[in-house]
Amino acid sequence: MLRRLRGYFFAGLIVVAPITITLWLAWWFMSLFDRWVKPLIPDVYNPDNYLPFTVPGVGLLFTIIVLTMIGALAANLVGRSIINWWERILGRMPVLRTVYRGIKQIFQTALQQGSKNFKSVGLIEYPRKGVHVVAFIAREVDSGDIGLPPGNPMYSCFMPTTPNPTSGFLFFVHRDEVRILDMTVEEGAKLVISAGLVTPADIPDAHPIIKDGEIIGIAREKKEMEKKKG
Repeated sequence: MLRRLRGYFFAGLIVVAPITITLWLAWWFMSLFDRWVKPLIPDVYNPDNYLPFTVPGVGLLFTIIVLTMIGALAANLVGRSIINWWERILGRMPVLRTVYRGIKQIFQTALQQGSKNFKSVGLIEYPRKGVHVVAFIAREVDSGDIGLPPGNPMYSCFMPTTPNPTSGFLFFVHRDEVRILDMTVEEGAKLVISAGLVTPADIPDAHPIIKDGEIIGIAREKKEMEKKKG
């Protein structure tokens, strides 16, 4: 009976915990914007001044509207002129210009449509032979592009850390030393965040399909695994 009750408890925990944590993160995210942005909203546009209760998410909604308006302004000639004028000012500041250009390049790469994000997931041997780590493959480069003798195809690989996949190390590895896995980038992120607890049931051998130096797909070659009963 105790074993069964314990099983019911963990089954309920598996159902409730992800929902609760997701809702809590959403509420925390909206509350963060409300604390930062609501004091900047004019009183005439703040519904908290008209309603007897506080409306959550107003700061986030206001931020989205303002960012959309700024994006529309930046798309015309006047907006581009203002941005160019601002960038010229930052370009004269020794430290701020480096920080600004780096942050701008990161956001442009991550958010713009058609940007080059991670293409696939692979395994590389690190820190020694026989030990494999998960790496996200960004693109293929020639060894001459990174200051090495030219002529060798290499992958730029990002090896994330566990359980925080936003930090990690950048590796440039020869193409033949990377084993492409038959999993999506999202599945690879789950594998890293869970510290290996969440793994695809079957990972067949695969190799990338490359066109013009870019990975455009994965050719899957499943191997039948013989199940031996000991």
